[in-house]
Amino acid sequence: MKVVLAGAYGNLGSDIFKVLLKEGHEVVAADMIERDLGLTGNFTFKKLDVTNPEALKGLCDGADVVITTVGLTKTSATVTNYQIDYQGNLNLLNEAKKAGVKNFAYISVIKADKAPDVPMLHAKYLFEEELKKSGLKYCIYRPTGYFYDIVKVFKPMIEKGEVTLLGKKPVHANVISTEDFADFIVKHMCDDNKCYNVGGKETYSYEEIANMCFEAAGKPVVIKRAPSWLFDVLAFVNKLKKNGKEAILKFSKWTLTEEMVGDTVYGDMSFKEYIKESFK
Repeated sequence: MKVVLAGAYGNLGSDIFKVLLKEGHEVVAADMIERDLGLTGNFTFKKLDVTNPEALKGLCDGADVVITTVGLTKTSATVTNYQIDYQGNLNLLNEAKKAGVKNFAYISVIKADKAPDVPMLHAKYLFEEELKKSGLKYCIYRPTGYFYDIVKVFKPMIEKGEVTLLGKKPVHANVISTEDFADFIVKHMCDDNKCYNVGGKETYSYEEIANMCFEAAGKPVVIKRAPSWLFDVLAFVNKLKKNGKEAILKFSKWTLTEEMVGDTVYGDMSFKEYIKESFK
């Protein structure tokens, strides 16, 4: 099949890209920039600007499936999640419809419909709703989080010798590796109107994750807890500064205080082993 992969050179996108080529699909690798991934197979690169509908013309011509990982995951003072995660993906969806694409697969986030005050989630939920009424066969994936993201959050705290968790109650997550998740995405990209809450095979509390990180780093365990409202204060301050950090802070608070456990468990990779390798 011919597959348009939007966000092909991101962390998750590159793993999806590899699986698609391994399975023998023709891939249109669309992204802002091209990177050398050392891949071989039937693919072409297309420069992607989802904010400009004119720039998307012809992108989806002849495609059987569109997979989009597009989303704003970094601090930006110039664009918002609503411009990228919602409107950008909507522009891509409209182009797919014009081109007669039958299947559209979207990577969202677990519980995207439960947080109207968190832009990084709410923008994704709004696009999910547009996709559901588009008339295309859709598959929506809602991951719990990724191995590398969690370690990226914990590693600087471990290096300082102290981890700070939010709130008093323990919360849990069964995060998944991008390699396993990519395999799941490709297997289900032509499913008929499905939504999957996808997580890995191991479920841990954040306190357990912190303990594993300290052990892997060979450091004594020092875990403190802070009230979650501190992130509300930080978000408000950064909103006034208009530096784009407000959305990241709200998302961080959400992920650290909510149960992030997916009921579709998939993959063989171990998060515990990943942590050990990350601190070697």
